[in-house]
Amino acid sequence: MITEVIRSLYDHSAWANQRIFRATAELTEEQFLEEVGPSFGSLRNTFVHTMSAQWIWLERWQGTSPPAMMDRADFPDLISILTRWEQIESDTRQYLDRMEADQLDNVISYSTTEGNPGARPLWQLIVQQVNHQTQHRSEAAVMLTNFGHSPGDLDLVVYFSELKS
Repeated sequence: MITEVIRSLYDHSAWANQRIFRATAELTEEQFLEEVGPSFGSLRNTFVHTMSAQWIWLERWQGTSPPAMMDRADFPDLISILTRWEQIESDTRQYLDRMEADQLDNVISYSTTEGNPGARPLWQLIVQQVNHQTQHRSEAAVMLTNFGHSPGDLDLVVYFSELKS
């Protein structure tokens, strides 16, 4: 059951991300790059950070600790972000589809991008990663709404309701 819950959280996250990306596609390039928001300033910077974090956590779950986040300069536009993000989403989905409940208590050791050691049960790292996206997706939603392009309701219950329709 717990693996189904985790997979559902990731399914919701991917669904909500698509709503964010559809709204972002309506922006001008200037709006996409404009420093107007919390945390990382622009939508581009927020997306690159969020994508980097998903990639880094996935790598850590598999025994590798990347030494740095992705460079935002490598992602000048939404298309370049979406191309890389789709691959990371696919890799994450493959990992989650193979995951068994008895693996969730395994302690994963890793190094942070600052070189500090860390170790936590896999289930905590998986939930951290999906929750991290929620935080930054909310920041992106505020920026989009301020530009007049709200992504709409991103609630989990809305996602579940749409599944039934």
